[in-house]
Amino acid sequence: MSANQLDKKSEAWSALFSEPMSELVKRYTASVFFDQRLWRADIQGSLAHAEMLAAQGVISAEDHAAIQRGMAIITQEIESGAFQWKLDLEDVHLNIEARLTQLIGDAGKRLHTGRSRNDQVATDVRLWLRDEIDVIGALLAELQKALVDLAERHAEVIMPGFTHLQVAQPVSFGHHMLAYVEMFARDAERMADVRRRVNRLPLGAAALAGTSYPLDRQRVARTLGMDGVCQNSLDAVSDRDFAIEFTAAAALVMVHVSRLSEELVLWMSQSFGFIDMADRFCTGSSIMPQKKNPDVPELARGKTGRVVGHLMGLLTLMKGQPLAYNKDNQEDKEPLFDTVDTLKDTLRIFVELVGGIVVKPEAMERAALKGYATATDLADYLVKKGLPFRDAHEVVAHAVKTAIGLGVDLSQLPLATLQSFSPLVGEDVYEVLSLRGSLEARNILGGTAPAQVRAQVERHRARLGA
Repeated sequence: MSANQLDKKSEAWSALFSEPMSELVKRYTASVFFDQRLWRADIQGSLAHAEMLAAQGVISAEDHAAIQRGMAIITQEIESGAFQWKLDLEDVHLNIEARLTQLIGDAGKRLHTGRSRNDQVATDVRLWLRDEIDVIGALLAELQKALVDLAERHAEVIMPGFTHLQVAQPVSFGHHMLAYVEMFARDAERMADVRRRVNRLPLGAAALAGTSYPLDRQRVARTLGMDGVCQNSLDAVSDRDFAIEFTAAAALVMVHVSRLSEELVLWMSQSFGFIDMADRFCTGSSIMPQKKNPDVPELARGKTGRVVGHLMGLLTLMKGQPLAYNKDNQEDKEPLFDTVDTLKDTLRIFVELVGGIVVKPEAMERAALKGYATATDLADYLVKKGLPFRDAHEVVAHAVKTAIGLGVDLSQLPLATLQSFSPLVGEDVYEVLSLRGSLEARNILGGTAPAQVRAQVERHRARLGA
């Protein structure tokens, strides 16, 4: 078969068919205009395959050298933008193979010995995704560092902690930020765990049953830096668990980003006024000149739905497929690619956004004073004086009701009034009713006391190498 013959989409099966594929079907089935991003992984996998074929005596040393030479040229062409991607060649694999054969002749045709596009594409996607996971892991580390820096600067800042979006107890703003560090640390762990399952070699499974050629699959895996070999040829070509698992992990990252985004949007509103964000992350209004809209966190909330949708799409894609490979699997790439792009872009911008947050401590403290945030501290105080907690809870409820009626904070109630609710109350009660006293009292592992916040900051810095 000539190089010109190979430069046709139907070259792999044309002898069987009596009519050419219609232009509509070509466009419907082609993937080249989105899967061409796999080109580097495709060449990497092909070079490892060729090296193994030569070592096994399946192809000659001369053919191997020609393949290496041709792939170097193709790499340069793609990097420079000179490579011509052709719809007739359907996908990234046939485009590269056709060009290789044009460049080096029959040696290019021998490259496909012992493999199929089924195991080839599975290998390419895994190689590509492995590298993207490494990038995402680095971005997660950078975001954690930015949050740790923010937490350290504001370990002493008091804000209201909320449950049900109602003021609950005083917490350190630094402590609040470190909660997100914990979330993103778990995300990084999940990504590292997913990577181990991504980093397994399908190549050598061929179409679905393996091959009669004496392939050394372990050698290819070592060359590509993979952790192992897919052990069942049917599963190797049809498995997309790794893509689903990655997208699930990515969806969780985006959920965490979305939760942070929701708080930033609330905190920046006039009703809260807890923070401000740098102008470069906001937009104005076309009609209301006073507006400063937190578009980046709002859009991140929206993009979270997009990534969660991709997860649902991939799960649905796989649920009805019999073994082994089916053309359905072509539909795994666009949601996977978009998930990676969306996640990387979001993490990059949030690393910068977090660094541009301006905290407003006075507004946070005023809000904490409005919500009777030290009520639990008063109950704890009474328990330590000998009152059962349930009785203390009831006593404090009456005290809060009185304070609400008078329009004052608990700490502003006269001692005599507090003692009317329980004779156990002494003059030392005001130490526990202050916001600062409440904060400092929670000096246990995982607590919100500034000393604990600083200890956690140091732990995270050691973990992140920051």
